[in-house]
Amino acid sequence: MTEYLETTVDKFTFRVAKDRLYTPQGAWVFWMKPEAPNRIRIGLADYLQQRSGDVAFATVKPVGAKLAAGEMLAEIETIKAMVELPSPVSGTVAEVNPALEGTPEIVNQDPYDKGWLAVIETTAWEAEREKLLKPAAYFSAMQAETNEELKKL
Repeated sequence: MTEYLETTVDKFTFRVAKDRLYTPQGAWVFWMKPEAPNRIRIGLADYLQQRSGDVAFATVKPVGAKLAAGEMLAEIETIKAMVELPSPVSGTVAEVNPALEGTPEIVNQDPYDKGWLAVIETTAWEAEREKLLKPAAYFSAMQAETNEELKKL
């Protein structure tokens, strides 16, 4: 069972899963260790999906697409914004969540489990994972961003 770091701001509760790494942009990365040592699953962090709004469409690069870290992996269209999500790692798209086609709102409903976006077969995991944020670091950055947003209100 996944454990979370959690904070409540105004009427919103934001969770950060402790069993994965994060990009500063708000993607999570879950290393699928023993079952698939070179594969990682990627999704939107709870904070990013709540801040962006209800997902209407999620377009992910197709299986077989080769990406360098930083190249666009997915476009998420919400009621508030268009979110372009860069790939946190280099590799090849191995799977795309089939649920996204018929029920893209699964990203909002279950961001850390059923709402994943893609699985990537990595080519440089050891080096690239060092650039990702540990849960506590992402949690601190998220809290700082929410505090800045509150000051604007």
